[in-house]
Amino acid sequence: MEAALKDLREFDRPGIEGYDGRRAQFGPGRTCAFHARMPGAPCMLGLTYFKRFRMEIDLEREWAAPQAPVGYRLVPWRPDLLAAHAETKYLSFRNGIDSNVFPCLGEHDGCLRLMREISQKEGFLPAATWLIATDGFDQPEEFCGTIQGIRDRTGLGAIQNLGTTPEHRGQGLGRALMAAALSGFRAAGLCRAYLEVTAQNEGAIRLYRHLGFHKVRTVYKAVEASSVAAR
Repeated sequence: MEAALKDLREFDRPGIEGYDGRRAQFGPGRTCAFHARMPGAPCMLGLTYFKRFRMEIDLEREWAAPQAPVGYRLVPWRPDLLAAHAETKYLSFRNGIDSNVFPCLGEHDGCLRLMREISQKEGFLPAATWLIATDGFDQPEEFCGTIQGIRDRTGLGAIQNLGTTPEHRGQGLGRALMAAALSGFRAAGLCRAYLEVTAQNEGAIRLYRHLGFHKVRTVYKAVEASSVAAR
């Protein structure tokens, strides 16, 4: 409990991503419990808090040019592919932990709205936004991974929603998509990039560390507990 109090005090400050103005309070009648569904996510006053890590990478380091695994091809951004990005995002996230943290990822319409918002941002970077697809050599082409990138207000690259569909995981698609996005950030003249990842997503964290990302901060995302229970 003492550790949870410390973590929530860190969360409860303006300027930390996820802060929404509602202060965590302890006292008579105030309780803090841990969801059995999501260990480590404290529930307070109708909110569930998910621990997330901000990870950053230096874009001035050298790495090989992005290359899709055999049987796949990288597909650069085009406006007419917005719906394909949304569909792939939905298929990638609908049954994962991030659909609890961000409920829109568990809904097809929510993913479509999100893609529209990302593509309309002032800092949207087409060069850091990619799909990955089967090469269509002996079967119909299938989109099976997506990533988007934006330049934030401080001039850093921000990775948005790297996801691969369940049927195509374990093939190195996430690594290829990330390499393509990071190359796009470099081409835009950016020197650093970052992402956020839910602490329980250990596979993604291992990938990001292997690529050169390192953790710089722990943040908390507040979600209505009723939304988590309903999923």
